[in-house]
Amino acid sequence: MPLPKMPTKPATLLPVNEYPKAQPGKSPVRAIAAAPVAADPVDDLISGKAVPASKSSRVRKEKAAPLAAVPSAQPDAATWPARADSGANAKLKETDMDQPHPAKHKPVEVTVKSSTSRKADRSGKTKVFVLDTNVLMHDPTSLFRFEEHDVYLPMMTLEELDDHKKGMSEVARNARQVSRTLDALIADIDDDGIESGIELAKLGNKDAKGRLFFQTKLQNGPLLPEGLPVGKADNQILGVVKALEAEQPERAIVLVSKDINMRIKARALGLPAEDYFNDHVLEDTDLLYSGIVQLPDDFWDKHSKNMESWQENKNGSNATFYRVNGPFIPSLLTNQFVFLEPSGGEAPMYAQVKEINGKTAVLRVLRDYSHTKNSVWGITARNREQNFALNLLMDPECDFVTLLGQAGTGKTLLALAAGLAQVLETKLYNEIIVTRVTVPVGEDIGFLPGTEEEKMSPWMGAFDDNLEVLNKSDTDAGDWGRAATQDLIRSRIKIKSLNFMRGRTFVNKFLIIDEAQNLTPKQVKTLVTRAGPGTKILCLGNIAQIDTPYLTEGSSGLTYVVDRFKGWSHSGHVTLARGERSRLADHASDVL
Repeated sequence: MPLPKMPTKPATLLPVNEYPKAQPGKSPVRAIAAAPVAADPVDDLISGKAVPASKSSRVRKEKAAPLAAVPSAQPDAATWPARADSGANAKLKETDMDQPHPAKHKPVEVTVKSSTSRKADRSGKTKVFVLDTNVLMHDPTSLFRFEEHDVYLPMMTLEELDDHKKGMSEVARNARQVSRTLDALIADIDDDGIESGIELAKLGNKDAKGRLFFQTKLQNGPLLPEGLPVGKADNQILGVVKALEAEQPERAIVLVSKDINMRIKARALGLPAEDYFNDHVLEDTDLLYSGIVQLPDDFWDKHSKNMESWQENKNGSNATFYRVNGPFIPSLLTNQFVFLEPSGGEAPMYAQVKEINGKTAVLRVLRDYSHTKNSVWGITARNREQNFALNLLMDPECDFVTLLGQAGTGKTLLALAAGLAQVLETKLYNEIIVTRVTVPVGEDIGFLPGTEEEKMSPWMGAFDDNLEVLNKSDTDAGDWGRAATQDLIRSRIKIKSLNFMRGRTFVNKFLIIDEAQNLTPKQVKTLVTRAGPGTKILCLGNIAQIDTPYLTEGSSGLTYVVDRFKGWSHSGHVTLARGERSRLADHASDVL
């Protein structure tokens, strides 16, 4: 089908005689497009007034409207005198020309909310969220995370909370915390008050403006299809949702569950269900802060006016600083790494943002750890990101460092090398403390004998492998010298379990938390708050390898701390992109 001619003036429609002629036996859409045009539709489009469209011309208007909204030339003052500066035209230019098209942005709301929830949002009505037990055991404060909406707890949810309250696991602690919170909410409420709902803001959570409802009566008769086991807890909760829909047809009833199969079953029965996403830091991990930004090619042309430069002695070496100002500066963050690699053979520039004040920033040129004279315990940086990471790891002013990257990018090796150099050479820290989440990849092998360190030693195979690499770097010491060095290193490295971290305080320690992607935000907070004076904490992990149930890339504790600590003057983050383990490991990461 030949395309219609483009309009020669903005906000004009094609004349009827320029439309392709309808041919017998072809699609009837062309005949509809050639229908008579209403009188002067352009004036009504510009003024913003709605024009009632006839049924025969509706299809033509839907197809012609985008052409009318895209100006192809400047308006002529003789043909468009009165409306050139109108508010409607100004709004049209702002939304359609200057700003990016909204279709380029990811529709986050569509992916996480049910259709019933979105419909209620559009109408401005409050919803009733029926909570599954796993939501409360995952986040014990979830009762207060639903803003102005109401929360409903089925009796089976309370039964399951009671079943999981015993033990010393994180799930049992969360179940007990939820029980204590519910007890405080209903402490001075009579029976009629429970029936009409309890204010969630009663305990001081001012963001929770809704009410808490309990299931106070049994449902009448089976509301679910025959064949579903009635005694199963999930099916009873689904029956409660179905009964609520029947009792309150005017309100949006939404089931919230962390169980994927529960949500699938609910949607198959026609019940609205969605995940608990209030603990998600990001809906799209591609938007996660990387700690690195590439400067535009014309950066110095726009930012070199009134530029200042000086040198200071930092950590035993002279560091060069630049104070620059320009339009690109407000998009940067403190301790973010910037680089500029010109294509004309000029020397690249690698720097770190040390200070930001409006449109003025102070950049510090990085120390080149890829050179052998700046090696850290015999280790040199093999790529740009590793050089950035070593600058963070060796900076005594940086108390908290997060390193993200896939397997083989050198996270553990760089962390251990920096720790040994600052513990044994510069003596900035007393010892290295290593810990990790003990989540097995396969079947659990059961209890392990021995002390705390002996029990943790099977989980620390990655550190043992890297220590062997670091010990082999000293070729002049001989076998006896390497054995003595290895004993000295072992005496300065302590392996601790996460289970015994609560209540401890680490002073002048180099703390490495490996596999941090398997930690919840609450566990990460428990660990990071253990830091005393002079302690440096490192969080290493790969958010693409999460082994903990109910944790996703968006709700992982590692994602949480990366997003919350960005821009702080005493923390830094680097995402390692290139694998350096071996060509086999790199190829396996790409194709498997």
